[in-house]
Amino acid sequence: MIDRVVISGGGTGGHIFPAIAIADEIKNRNPKVKILFVGAAGKMEMEKVPQAGYKIEGLRIAGFQRKFAWSNFLLPFKIIKSLLKARRILTQFKPQLVIGVGGYASGPTLKMANLLGIPTLIQEQNSYPGKTNRMLARRAENICVAYDKMDQYFPKKKIILTGNPVRKEFHVKQDLRADAFNYYKLDPTKPVLLVIGGSLGAKTLNRSLARNIETINKAGIQVIWQTGSHYYSDLVEELFREEMKHIHLLQFINRMDLAYAAADVIISRAGAISVSELCMVGKPIVLVPSPNVSDDHQTKNALALVEKGAAILVKDGDAREKLVKKTLDLIKDTKRCQEISVALKQLEKPNATIEIVDVCEGIVARTAKPKSNHKSKTK
Repeated sequence: MIDRVVISGGGTGGHIFPAIAIADEIKNRNPKVKILFVGAAGKMEMEKVPQAGYKIEGLRIAGFQRKFAWSNFLLPFKIIKSLLKARRILTQFKPQLVIGVGGYASGPTLKMANLLGIPTLIQEQNSYPGKTNRMLARRAENICVAYDKMDQYFPKKKIILTGNPVRKEFHVKQDLRADAFNYYKLDPTKPVLLVIGGSLGAKTLNRSLARNIETINKAGIQVIWQTGSHYYSDLVEELFREEMKHIHLLQFINRMDLAYAAADVIISRAGAISVSELCMVGKPIVLVPSPNVSDDHQTKNALALVEKGAAILVKDGDAREKLVKKTLDLIKDTKRCQEISVALKQLEKPNATIEIVDVCEGIVARTAKPKSNHKSKTK
């Protein structure tokens, strides 16, 4: 049984969501468990984790900037300071296990756990792991992954293919399509395209659709379009016309379950958690990987699906010219849509969170220190 655990990582929703999902499953099994998060001070986990009901400590840690930046000269001092704070947190909290989900804070936290002899587990979301996780894997008890062929990066005997945790609403197996059409005021006789580029938005996706809006209009396609907060106002001003009522611009989609239910085809970036959700949804997808991520891991995530016939890939640099055309061609090709849907559903891992926590419990059970039965003698 897990009584005390530290979960470290964050920086983006792709790291934070799996962390919270794992914590929720641990707490569901043992309501009295003590869970402490360790994140990077100033990053979004410092807000999102408390909102989910968990305590969090922040480390003053940041990543190395690839372009010249004076902050890079301070990085060694930040790492040392973060390691010392991580040591204090771990020695005071005394966890049975430290779980790393990726992000700046997981590096010093898991490294210090290794030095203190505390068992660690890595949950790697991407098909191409970062350098920090590859380094930490040597001392980890297990590495839970979402893709096969990960033994080229991690010790094979430590790898467990679990998949990535996804939001709870995707476990609900009920037909929401009628509710979705009513919610978004859609015409059930016309196809629906869903475009999602993250909460902040994806400039490439937004400009690619805006540039080809007349082509979309002529095709008679309805669009649920998450523009992101950075681009919403400009796009509303540019595109809002009386004849464009079938284009539904939204800063952020709160009912993602309904958006997925309404969609016939989906355009998306290729973040690890988004890809895992899309596998469960099983709708035909066109992936446009972001080039602005470390090690180009979104392209590698997308290719892992493309190789299995489960997605169509459009490069970011080609999107303005090719994205809308390829998407409309896919919508018309019902046979190809069906093939992609079948391939996606074969890749889904609906029990990922449960399996990850099973692994956590196994680590705690086999690394638990035996309790001493020694009784003091009285004269």
